[in-house]
Amino acid sequence: MVKTNGNGRSSETRPRRLLLCLDGVPHKLIEAARHRGLFDAFGPPARLLSPFPTMTNVALSAMLGATPPAGYESLYFDRAAGELRGGIKKYIGRRTPDKIPSSYMDDLDYQEPLPFEFLIYVAPERVWRTDMQKFREGFRSAPQTRDYFAFLKATDGLLHSQGPARLNVALESLDKILKEIQSYCGAETEIVMFSDHGMNLEENRRVALASTLRRRGFQVVIPAFGLCSYVALYCRDEQRIPDVAMASVEIEGVDLAVYKDRGAAVIESDRGQARIEADEEGLKYVVGSGDPLALGRFDHESKTDKGWFEQTANHQYPDAVPNIYKSLFTPRVQHTADVLISLKDGYYYGWSPFGRFVKLLATHGNALQSSSNAFLMSTHREFPAYVRADDAKALLRG
Repeated sequence: MVKTNGNGRSSETRPRRLLLCLDGVPHKLIEAARHRGLFDAFGPPARLLSPFPTMTNVALSAMLGATPPAGYESLYFDRAAGELRGGIKKYIGRRTPDKIPSSYMDDLDYQEPLPFEFLIYVAPERVWRTDMQKFREGFRSAPQTRDYFAFLKATDGLLHSQGPARLNVALESLDKILKEIQSYCGAETEIVMFSDHGMNLEENRRVALASTLRRRGFQVVIPAFGLCSYVALYCRDEQRIPDVAMASVEIEGVDLAVYKDRGAAVIESDRGQARIEADEEGLKYVVGSGDPLALGRFDHESKTDKGWFEQTANHQYPDAVPNIYKSLFTPRVQHTADVLISLKDGYYYGWSPFGRFVKLLATHGNALQSSSNAFLMSTHREFPAYVRADDAKALLRG
């Protein structure tokens, strides 16, 4: 049995555990891999529901109960300073404390070298193979008296730039590595494999968001970095936040825009407006001029988190009401946007120069199933069919 080491990594009441996070691998692809005979030592994969916006640092800080990152990506708007911070410099040189977005990274025994996060788009084949071999070597050389936590980021970049076919090749290689690890360690070592978010698996085109809003006279700050299917907007004039949200949903490719209003979350879309209000019973979905979350067939009355989760975990917007409400009213990041936008599948927003040399074959970030449905599975345990990110820590670390 593994002994406790003071930081919660292991427990004397259970076997040693290998935690392995595959960045960006959606539930549907890991399920398809199992149907092809891969990962046959694992139980069925649960759908691990990533929080909106479905981005790595947001998701992993929730799943591991860690500190919230400064922003949704490495480039973010600092409200106190009134300026954009972070960005490309976060990926230059070695990994230093100021480049660690959340405390979950302190627990990682292996993550790819920092430059790999951009090199995956330049030399994807070499990077993902190197990433997996470095993980293999790191695990083999680690002490066998404690848990080991590895994060393979190359899978995300591989899906973005090469698509599912090349990821499937990488998963076959990973399956062989894990079989070797099981043979080396014996059956007493549990392997828990999971992902941080899903991915829409289609070619994407850019949304003309910033140019359209500025042409209409709105003064907004929009951090543009990764090519993702969400957008965070910060308004110079707080009085114009509702106008910005309403104008945004008129732009091709925008699905939802959400913002705060007197303790409620307002949702705008081309299907109309609704509100999510908190009361003593929990959260209530109040239809206004329309039903943007497509909850028409569900009971809209106040329900607890658990009630909404049980009702909408398999909805097109998974865990729709609590997920959208919490995107504004919980500290998922330190600098919450004034308006959060969820784009339709097939659309992205991001840094223009990056978009010119990357053909985007898949992306993530929005509130739809494709990006929200990550996965969670184990060689020793069977999990519930659906697990919310906020409830994952007990299953990963407990």
